[in-house]
Amino acid sequence: MTVLDRFHPGAVAARERFHADTIAEVASTVARDRVVLIGMGWNPFVKQARRILQAEDIGYSYLEYGNYLTSWKPRLAIKIWAGWPTFPMVFVNGALIGGASDLEALRKSGELKRLIAGQAG
Repeated sequence: MTVLDRFHPGAVAARERFHADTIAEVASTVARDRVVLIGMGWNPFVKQARRILQAEDIGYSYLEYGNYLTSWKPRLAIKIWAGWPTFPMVFVNGALIGGASDLEALRKSGELKRLIAGQAG
């Protein structure tokens, strides 16, 4: 039994409609671009992730949804879609690798460059 088996079909449909335009934008960007950073304004961890990618000379697409005072519902929809509780969210080749600390760990290990190149770790 999966977690989705515990949801009534009406609840599943409501979840799928919840900020569907935002989810479509995120999903298409993640599918299209090699590296995607999803963030929000004022968040120091988003800034940290951006600095890491820039220091490694890694091009990325950046999607920003509000700040601590605005756009919390679209960010909640993204969290539900991704299954990740915090921002930033970093995707490489369509896979969520985590947030800023996860990005830094992959950078330090050398695995980040391999992932971006599409090589198995």
